[in-house]
Amino acid sequence: MMPSLPHRFLAGGLTPVAAALLLALTGCQPKSATPETTSIAVPATAAKEAAATRDPAAIWPKLAIPRQGNAEEEAKVAKLLAAMTLEQKIAQMVQPEIRDITVEDMRKYGFGSYLNGGGSFPAGNKHATPADWIKLAEAMYQASIDASQDGSTIPTIWGTDAVHGHNNVIGATLFPHNIGLGAANNPELIEQIAKATAREVMVTGIDWVFAPTVAVVRDDRWGRTYEGYSEDPEIVRNYAASIVKGLQGAPDADFLGNERVISTVKHFLGDGGTEGGIDQGDNISTEQQLFDIHAQGYVGGLQAGAQTVMASFNSWHGEKIHGSKYLLTDVLKTRMGFDGLVVGDWNGHGQIKGCSNDNCAAAANAGLDVYMVPTPAWKPLYENLVAQAKSGEIPQSRIDDAVTRILRVKVRAGLFEKPSPAQRPLSGKTDIIGSAEHRAVAAAAVQQSLVLLKNQQALLPLNPTQKILVTGQGADNIGMQSGGWTITWQGTGNNNTDFPGGSSIYAGIKTQVETAGGQVQLSNDGSYQQKPDVAIVVFGEQPYAEGNGDIDNVEYQRGNKTDLALLKKLQADGIKVVSLFISGRPLWVNAELNASNAFVAIWLPGSEGHAIAPVLFSDKDSKVQQDFRGKLSFSWPNGPDQTKVNQADADYQPLFAYGYGLRYADAPEQAASLFRAPLTETSTSHTSVSALPLFERDIKAPWQFVLQSAEQSASVSSNQQTLGSVKLQSFDRKVQEDARLISFDGSAKASVALRSNFPRDLRAFGNKEAVLSLMLKVDSPVTAPVELSMLCNEQCSASLDVSPQLQQFTAGVWTELQVDVSCFTSKGVDLAQIAVPLAISSSSKLQLSFAELKLLPQGTADAVKLQCPQG
Repeated sequence: MMPSLPHRFLAGGLTPVAAALLLALTGCQPKSATPETTSIAVPATAAKEAAATRDPAAIWPKLAIPRQGNAEEEAKVAKLLAAMTLEQKIAQMVQPEIRDITVEDMRKYGFGSYLNGGGSFPAGNKHATPADWIKLAEAMYQASIDASQDGSTIPTIWGTDAVHGHNNVIGATLFPHNIGLGAANNPELIEQIAKATAREVMVTGIDWVFAPTVAVVRDDRWGRTYEGYSEDPEIVRNYAASIVKGLQGAPDADFLGNERVISTVKHFLGDGGTEGGIDQGDNISTEQQLFDIHAQGYVGGLQAGAQTVMASFNSWHGEKIHGSKYLLTDVLKTRMGFDGLVVGDWNGHGQIKGCSNDNCAAAANAGLDVYMVPTPAWKPLYENLVAQAKSGEIPQSRIDDAVTRILRVKVRAGLFEKPSPAQRPLSGKTDIIGSAEHRAVAAAAVQQSLVLLKNQQALLPLNPTQKILVTGQGADNIGMQSGGWTITWQGTGNNNTDFPGGSSIYAGIKTQVETAGGQVQLSNDGSYQQKPDVAIVVFGEQPYAEGNGDIDNVEYQRGNKTDLALLKKLQADGIKVVSLFISGRPLWVNAELNASNAFVAIWLPGSEGHAIAPVLFSDKDSKVQQDFRGKLSFSWPNGPDQTKVNQADADYQPLFAYGYGLRYADAPEQAASLFRAPLTETSTSHTSVSALPLFERDIKAPWQFVLQSAEQSASVSSNQQTLGSVKLQSFDRKVQEDARLISFDGSAKASVALRSNFPRDLRAFGNKEAVLSLMLKVDSPVTAPVELSMLCNEQCSASLDVSPQLQQFTAGVWTELQVDVSCFTSKGVDLAQIAVPLAISSSSKLQLSFAELKLLPQGTADAVKLQCPQG
């Protein structure tokens, strides 16, 4: 689920157009002149034809789903439905976010549910107390059952992303992220974690958790890899069942009782298998692969009684899942037999071809029951849904089916009988949040998730009576070790004081060593006053969440090997090095492995960093306290471009195979075998970079066109669109609509830009020869500057005036212009975080056409070259 980013003032000397483009990128568009759409989809007719030839019964099973056929529950649902007006029904289908509605809005409309996104808190206060959460939950509940304005007394439900504990709440127990739990391979432990999470959530009066994520990740470039338990569908299937049971209770015992919450199996379907590992991208698996690999978490979760399923942002063969009637209705509901509700993801309905955030009948007709609309667009969406239901564009039968499913979940959860949030048994019992009992479960999970990859000469376990240096960015950094979806959405902006009751990795080491009589030093940069016997270096990925975590290959610290330099410095000083690697995915770290005497993948362990020390250290008598137990649930790459390495691959050649993981008894023999010679630190494929089309006949995913004129911005959703002083229209150059004409009228500075929902990693084009290539045609005299711009995520951008080159073009003749990428990077553009790879801007009257836009690893001789300006 993707929270919106807040408005921000953009510093760093950005041009007004650049600043406006970045506002557009973050979704904070001052004025939207046309409906938004971010879809790159196959035509609706083609999708319908493909769906018409499919037979769900050929691949998809009928599932044995519990809690179905209860006559008393169904009669209650039918009675409630029969008494509802159309407006009340539509309100049940709309789910706004706490930043965008008030208690009075709830009283007026009676929304069926609402949510808080990642980094969203009561009153916008990051340090809101449990009492603040309960106060808001109680106020919303009371407003929902107040019939004075909407005539409805149906209680609302609050949904939250408690994905590794109640991770939005200060002081909550934060468990390891899913990738670490997969390495533990312990379904019983998973159930305990889910049960503890449910209890902490219930303390704050919340009824609904958007978990578990059951993505089966195929490409480790995906920024949500750490949300997957394993590349193995079997682990995912078993874990899904365990976490649903832990959150909701067993279907035949304590089901959705006073210490349980409604669970959500997500994201249906195929989010872990998109091409290139691009978040919200396209999955082109066959239907059999879709079931065998990507659907197994639903087999486990639904048969454990999961009451809700979240639709996925991604597409399947070009069709957005939010608009796929075949998958949402024919497969999930009809064939598999799911009778709960399907909720959308963060304005995911707006990505369907022809839809916008505030207008999308297609999603309901496909089978979406609840629209997650976490922006002010909730109000026009509600009004449009009412109108579409009245006109018959959305059949009344579909509305009634959706509301029946919503009410069914509420009845099963006992919401009509349970007291209000503030009066429930666990409400306000703040000692449960971050309790010693829950932290003990988290500590066990940390210890079982650690994977020992290297242990040269049996260096581990360390004797704690030695002199120990602890260093690295992650050593005393609870936020870094917890990763994304930690208090804030991306997990950034936190410090150790934001984790009361939590502990850093250093804190646990300090306790172990000093208790045994040893000495410990903490250093950020590896410096020391007294030479240590051993250095423990804690390093790895900084926190990120979806989109921002996408990368284009799996080399760790490509182009900025600061951690490797630290490791080498310590070894050069004659100090043995133990590396603790924090990461949300396997990464190519051959050089770092070579520079380490021992190497441990610790993943994203969460708030209980202290739990690592008892595994690393023996007792003072050199006896093992706790052995390593974790085994890789993701294969480890043997090259920076080995981004897709899964155990069933025909050419399976990982560095560490799926299931690898040393124990102390194994370490000397296996380590000697694997590390007899240094690992290869270069890759021949690493230097082979292919051209990256940005626009070729059509815009290429994940990019989309956006128009900017003065303070207005709008995504392009048609083949001819005007915004203020700029117009973009398609035309035929060689084939149908393979070119675009930009018309600037000169009344205001304007631009046409390519943007992505998230910044993209384009470091593959960081070599000196790489160029940005544009096929252009000048259709009117060039009399003023024309700028080409490239923009990073927030505060870096570069613009080049290409008017001198364009003035040399023959009017009406297609000409290729190539610009060295270094022209942009020399001005501070960071290729690791590209939000806009190209914007074309002008303040004067001009007509300019383009037909091909691409990044090339090196230039060609027959193109016009732009010389980088000096200084």
